[in-house]
Amino acid sequence: MKPFSSILLLLSATVLIADARRASISSLTSIPRRGDIRKQRVGVAFDKREGASWTNNAKEVRGGEGGGTATMSNEMFNMVKALVGVGVLGLPAGIAAFGDAPSAAIPAAILIATIGAIAAYNFSLLGRLCAITGATSYKSAWEKSVGESTAWIPGISCVIKTFFAILAYSMVLGDTFSALFKTFGMSVSRETALAGLTVTVLLPLCLLKSLSSLAPFSLAGIAAMLYMAVAMAIRFFDGSYASADSGLAMDVAESLRPTIGAKGASAVFSSNAFILICMLSTAYMAHFNAPKFYLELKDNTIARWNTVVATSFAISILFFIGIAAMGFATFGGASNGFILNNYSTKDSLMGFSRVAVAFALVFTYPLAFVGCRDGVLEMLKVPKEERTDTKLNNLTYIILGFVTAVAMKITDLSFIMSFGGATLGNALIYVYPAIMFKSAVKNMGEDATTAQKLEVFLAMTFAALGIGMGCIGTKLSLAKL
Repeated sequence: MKPFSSILLLLSATVLIADARRASISSLTSIPRRGDIRKQRVGVAFDKREGASWTNNAKEVRGGEGGGTATMSNEMFNMVKALVGVGVLGLPAGIAAFGDAPSAAIPAAILIATIGAIAAYNFSLLGRLCAITGATSYKSAWEKSVGESTAWIPGISCVIKTFFAILAYSMVLGDTFSALFKTFGMSVSRETALAGLTVTVLLPLCLLKSLSSLAPFSLAGIAAMLYMAVAMAIRFFDGSYASADSGLAMDVAESLRPTIGAKGASAVFSSNAFILICMLSTAYMAHFNAPKFYLELKDNTIARWNTVVATSFAISILFFIGIAAMGFATFGGASNGFILNNYSTKDSLMGFSRVAVAFALVFTYPLAFVGCRDGVLEMLKVPKEERTDTKLNNLTYIILGFVTAVAMKITDLSFIMSFGGATLGNALIYVYPAIMFKSAVKNMGEDATTAQKLEVFLAMTFAALGIGMGCIGTKLSLAKL
């Protein structure tokens, strides 16, 4: 298994760099840059009436005219932080959905890199849509390109997707704290652990009027994932879980012990591979924040924007491949939807991983929760001046209570990832950006370049791919119930 893992990392890094460069070059060619003689211009102001046309009060489609202050390095760090979240913890189970031999990790790494490159392209596309339309959010990009009457579609999709995110957080926290209690010799069910944590920690944090004090703690997320990846690699190479009857493996339930079979690389042609593909749509899901990242970038030219996106996704892909490969190579077909569940509670090295992940999630939970709560208020069209403390608190009780109740009933994180990715993930990453870009180019009329018109076909191809993957993935995800 170890030679396969080493070869895998080398191959994936090579594929990754090539994909990132191609994505960056492809994105750059469809947008006029600073030195263009023609300096094509498109409308920035969009008439608020339905079906209105673009005006001539425009700017160059090269970006660089925003008021952002974030440096490229800051943007890259924050983007990686947004991408590498709890979704990565279920990827080993995505590989186990179609294979149980170490060689299955090789095509899985190629899928992770390929889907990551496509996700990066669409992330870049959303930033370029902001440069074309003057949009400041995912929803406003739809309003300014497609129209206001249907803007509720991406709006409600973002709300539901953030709900899935905090649901996944609650599920992971329940499993993590239950395991930590066992480490200290106490038997506490995941339901009890989650209920206690919600009432004593999560609720007070979600009721805070200002979350600015929590911002520094979000940095712990990257450190926690990095530590966990290193710890998983150590446990793979030291052979602590080399077989089902090895020392530490004997301390976990039989269903969680290493199961190495014969379904290797060729098993990727099974329809079950779509489960991993759809899980990746959840893992790479940060696209509703793409406009925010674009607007915060200092001197946000398209060239600088593409560099930030390509680099951030490249780093994230390496994280995903490393964690997915190490987890799967260690436990094979027994890889759990939350990979840390496979490790013994007596394993001190992985115990610190649980502590690090729990610490990071507890303090980033309110940030994701507020996004869901504010999205609900937006969908209900509650004006900001009417969002009193009483209304905010009552809505917090309702949403947090509902999320906790659902998290107690659903225990398979891989299901949430695959189902959420197959439905809303594919829509937000592949389908909606393509529809918006097609409408934006159409609204540009004769000002649209030939490259932009041709790029519409590429974007729509990815949209069709997303719909196909979503239909198959949804069916397979529901079949697991």
